[in-house]
Amino acid sequence: MVSRRETWTTEEFGTSHTGAVEAVLADGTVPAPVYFDSGSGGGGDPVSQWSVYDGHWPHTPKAAALRAVCSCDWTGPEHHLDWEAIGDQDLAEGGSEQADASERDWDGHTAQVETTTVPLPETITLLLERLEEEIDKLTKTSPVAGVRAARRLEVVAERVGYWAARHTAADLDTAQAAVHLGLNEDAARKLMARFGRWSPYR
Repeated sequence: MVSRRETWTTEEFGTSHTGAVEAVLADGTVPAPVYFDSGSGGGGDPVSQWSVYDGHWPHTPKAAALRAVCSCDWTGPEHHLDWEAIGDQDLAEGGSEQADASERDWDGHTAQVETTTVPLPETITLLLERLEEEIDKLTKTSPVAGVRAARRLEVVAERVGYWAARHTAADLDTAQAAVHLGLNEDAARKLMARFGRWSPYR
């Protein structure tokens, strides 16, 4: 069972780079998820949100540091918690500075991922930005026209994506395509299959 905690993604990379703040104990290990009794006798859902590791609840260890982690196995630097300064505050409040620093580390990680993807020509990037702005403006005056414009954009994406995916599949294997797209192999395979109109399980 997956434990509950706050996570973040970017629009482009999605779950290939899911970020979160992770608690680290004084011995350098990561604590197990915590189960809070729901009163029904089932033990409740597992929780690994960093702010629960304050040592106050039974069987809940006290975090020594926080760090960012990503679903791609990247791990950020540790930001140590000063428990003397935290005092009687909830960890969610007393550790917010370290949590924010961890989130900024993950932002830097995704920015680094961006630099490893295949670059787009500036003309394409500017055209896409301008098109998004124009559709947003259109939607303010005529929402239904905005829907039609979005649908036209979808049709264009499907048409050009078909040949782009087919030629990419001929030139690169899934692992290579994943690196160029900034995705994990499973996400790259499904994206290519959707655009190329073949089964991702072929």
